Amino acid sequence: MACTVILGTGIISVSTAYYLSDHQPPSSIHLVESASELFSSASGYAGGFLAKDWHVPAAQPLASLSFEEHRRLAESHGGKEKWGYTTSTSLGYAASTEKKSGKRGDNWLRDGTSRADTAPEVIINELDARAPPESAPSWLRRVAGDHIELITNDGTTAQLDPLLLCQFLLQECLKRGVKLHHPAAALSVSTDVRGELSSVRIGSTVSSTETDLPCTRIVIAAGAWSGRVFQSLFQHSKLQLPISSLAGHSIVLTSPRWQQQQQQGGGKCHAVYASHNTDEDEGGFAPEIFSRVNGHIYLAGLNSSAIPLPDAAGRERTPILPGAIAQLRETARELLGPSEDGADDDLEVVREGLCFRPVTPWGTPIVSRIPDHHLGVGMATRAGAEGGVFLAAGHGPWGISLSLGTGMVMAEMMQGRPLSADVGSLGLR
Repeated sequence: MACTVILGTGIISVSTAYYLSDHQPPSSIHLVESASELFSSASGYAGGFLAKDWHVPAAQPLASLSFEEHRRLAESHGGKEKWGYTTSTSLGYAASTEKKSGKRGDNWLRDGTSRADTAPEVIINELDARAPPESAPSWLRRVAGDHIELITNDGTTAQLDPLLLCQFLLQECLKRGVKLHHPAAALSVSTDVRGELSSVRIGSTVSSTETDLPCTRIVIAAGAWSGRVFQSLFQHSKLQLPISSLAGHSIVLTSPRWQQQQQQGGGKCHAVYASHNTDEDEGGFAPEIFSRVNGHIYLAGLNSSAIPLPDAAGRERTPILPGAIAQLRETARELLGPSEDGADDDLEVVREGLCFRPVTPWGTPIVSRIPDHHLGVGMATRAGAEGGVFLAAGHGPWGISLSLGTGMVMAEMMQGRPLSADVGSLGLR
């Protein structure tokens, strides 16, 4: 029996464990997380926006699979009630009618432009901001001269609360018998008499206890920390994983108008992409606003590659910048209030966050087995479905959207089953 150790316990990791446990004894699957708090980075602080067809060709098969799997899982397990899954309407909000730039890859993210630029080339229907139809949210500020554009086809975008989805998937894994080691860090790997991977040594981060986990397969899915994890375990390897970190601040708030709309039973969730600011002195900022079924509104879009990646995930080690939060709060006041009658809305911020997303230079994730020759001298793995070192990281802002598809394909790849999506273009470059 091939035992599997998954390093990291974010959305990609728990998705992989979930689908792995469908086809192998759950007790042979181990999740290892070093952060003191689970889901304390991108998996717990993301916006939760799902898109079926906003992706580059290399990632599109995985995106389509994942989008449908999100829908199927929600329908099967009460996703709307348990993790806020619902279809959404995506809108562009701007002070002009400039043509979409159509940037692809992760350029839009690094340049501070809008994720809406990656949407498919659909006919954009310009809505009248002064007399908005049903497709425009009541909680969004509208004044004469502003423009609201419908940028999605029906049924191709959705919304959820990523923290609640992560918690659901983890609990399902644990109920099945998957083992969780937390907080614990992977320290080293060992080989058998044939020089093949045979175990991973982990150490508790709160005590001096060390444990050897027998395994023939390792999955590195530690998000922005994946490169560091690989280097620490395979010290003789010359491979530098091409994964870097992009930090992003966010706030979660409530608006009386959104709360009222929800209470009246007519609450339809929206994703709103505001026009971007690319002032060189301020850095790129393209606000993204997502309403959720629980009455919360998530606001982000202020990203930076200059904020250094901390030693480990965790809010206690993550310096939230007051200036960034102040900018987000001001943006919330500009876009969500005051109300149409001029009265000030009581916008309450319920959570502030800073997460670190793993990105690759080409803007698509790596979902692949790492060839043995990249593991360093003296290290090999069992052939075929019996062994291997695998990498699932670099999803950037699409980690939640691509999570279930990634987990399903990774499980199939490791177990030697036919793949549900073509990920041949998502290997190491």
